[in-house]
Amino acid sequence: MLLVYASKTGNVARFVERLPLPKRRILDGGERVEVPCLLVTYTTGFGQVPPEVVRFVEGNRPFIKGVAASGNRNWGQNFARAADLLSARYGLPVLLKFELSGTEKDRLRFLAAVAALEENHALP
Repeated sequence: MLLVYASKTGNVARFVERLPLPKRRILDGGERVEVPCLLVTYTTGFGQVPPEVVRFVEGNRPFIKGVAASGNRNWGQNFARAADLLSARYGLPVLLKFELSGTEKDRLRFLAAVAALEENHALP
């Protein structure tokens, strides 16, 4: 499945680079996809969704099958909150919330979540 991601500081980019899936980076949110994809984003400010990610989701919602977000645990309840906000607003399942660029355990948990999502929804 295609991974579409936004990375501001490089943490999300480092996370997705370790995944054996095709990738496409969100630059301004105007990018379009026509295949099922998973969204991986950073959390900005004090728990907000980056504006380019909102634009991307608004233009591609039917193709987005799940979301994961990076954050910093120092933000407390706002840790990786972008995933929670996107889930609440667009009905996307949260596949993973990880700190900074994630760990090997996070990578394995994400791949397991992707496999479960594909199995449960018969996604390509």
